[in-house]
Amino acid sequence: MLIGKPSDIVASEITPARLFRQRRELIKAAGLGTMMALGGWSSLGFAAQEKGQGRRPAIKSYKKTAYGQEEKLTSYRDITTYNNFYEFGTSKEQPAENAGQLKTSPWTISIEGEILKPRKLGIEELMKLAPLEERIYRMRCVEGWSMVIPWVGIPLARLVSLAQPTANAKFIEFISLADEAVMPGVRAPILDWPYLEALRLDEAMHELAILAVGLYGEVLPAQNGAPVRLVVPWKYGFKGGKSIVRIRFVEKMPQTTWMRAAPREYGFYANVNPSVDHPRWSQANERRIGSNLFTKRIPTLMFNGYAEQVAHLYSGMDLRKHF
Repeated sequence: MLIGKPSDIVASEITPARLFRQRRELIKAAGLGTMMALGGWSSLGFAAQEKGQGRRPAIKSYKKTAYGQEEKLTSYRDITTYNNFYEFGTSKEQPAENAGQLKTSPWTISIEGEILKPRKLGIEELMKLAPLEERIYRMRCVEGWSMVIPWVGIPLARLVSLAQPTANAKFIEFISLADEAVMPGVRAPILDWPYLEALRLDEAMHELAILAVGLYGEVLPAQNGAPVRLVVPWKYGFKGGKSIVRIRFVEKMPQTTWMRAAPREYGFYANVNPSVDHPRWSQANERRIGSNLFTKRIPTLMFNGYAEQVAHLYSGMDLRKHF
């Protein structure tokens, strides 16, 4: 695998989209193109990742909600075998292949910074801060693909309220685990580790933002950010920090990981905005993972379709400048 300097690494160059197209052509040449077309993206060589990979333990108690009930879910297999999680590798298949060594229990999250009640929470304590809910959210990746995922988690606002931010707290950082012993990607200078993402405080308090601990009613798989990850459905997927070990309340806007790596391409807000292209490709439409080869790309919606709920957070802002 070719590894570049952090300034050289951008998502579109690492994603295997071109590789997938090449695979299709090779299979088509071998006379299997029709079979793949019928099977869709789910058929693109996931047998190796699924070998020996069982389902996760069920979450015993959570409440179904109305969020996303009208959506067609992406399959469990696609959700758990097509991932961006660079700590475990830069291709979409590598997280499922490499994350099996991640030990998620015991797990402690440090809540710190500009708050009145700093604390350390075990994952079991975190799950008891509020009743667990299933929320079906559309998720959009900056690279042009999307999924519909039935997350299980708690409102992020609940944790924020319990921490009691001071008047100085304006932003919240989410810092991921960076363990060279079990994360092969951390051993290479792909990004500036540990992975850091952040939200404005009012964004974090919005009802749509959650800390996810599961999907499809099961404990979160390691490759999807176990044991706890951030989910902010109106933003591009890279905002959702995975395997979080620290949550820190700060006064100044943080320089998040992708802002440091490629500031011209990745801004702080990362709101899904089809009218603002990535510097090297359009963001106007997307490919829903699981669709077959003949399915047309679908238009990308402002704020990923959650504009009615979140547009007021950015009233008066220039969304081309604050991208």
